[in-house]
Amino acid sequence: MNITERHQRILQKLQENGRVDIQELSESLRVSGVTIRKDLKILEEKNLLFRTKGGGSITNPYANEKPINEKELLHAEEKKKIARAAMKYLDHTDSMIIASGTTVFEFARILNPTRHITVITPALRVAYELSGRQHIDVLQMGGLINRNSASASGAFAEKILDEISGGLLFLGVDGIEPDFGLSISNLSEASLNKKMLQVAQKIIILADSSKFGRRGIGRICGIEQVNTIITDSKAPTELVRRIEEKGVQVVIAE
Repeated sequence: MNITERHQRILQKLQENGRVDIQELSESLRVSGVTIRKDLKILEEKNLLFRTKGGGSITNPYANEKPINEKELLHAEEKKKIARAAMKYLDHTDSMIIASGTTVFEFARILNPTRHITVITPALRVAYELSGRQHIDVLQMGGLINRNSASASGAFAEKILDEISGGLLFLGVDGIEPDFGLSISNLSEASLNKKMLQVAQKIIILADSSKFGRRGIGRICGIEQVNTIITDSKAPTELVRRIEEKGVQVVIAE
């Protein structure tokens, strides 16, 4: 098989799966990993794929921060399904942290408990949505407001978390990779999210399938540090399998 034929096979697998793995390509094409890495480099230079750790992807693995009004239009139906699937985790908790992001906001939009709970949040939209709702007390975290996410972050927001404990944490992310972990595209909010992880008893990630195989600039934690990831049916099967092997529950919202 010559170089042109290899590249055609690589691009075919990329179209079928959305990503390719160096080890799998090496075995199926019967060439060394070094050769496959050179092939991926050439294809990336031609703008035909994005190289990632251990392979390549059809989409840019590095998440860029977009304004919240732009984000909420993306994968809207999937986010609603994810939000509905998250409702079953509300039993036996009297407090929760709802972080920033459009998917967790969809969850807040339909949150209507029949008993009292306290919601701690840095997100202005979440606080406003829940502030007049029966059975919900809202603790708004203060700090510097990020104009893209309409959410507080920084030292003032983190200081509040020194004094509280949250039962559940519902967290949105920009990137999910089995090896790199969970990440977002804002460093200041990444620091706050790390602090949220420390005070929560159970961590539930709400993220649509477009976040799989991507990275934001700010790493939050390793995959194995969360309890559950709720996503949609388009999540890459291979990545889901690798995440579940690390002991994390992956729920596909229908």
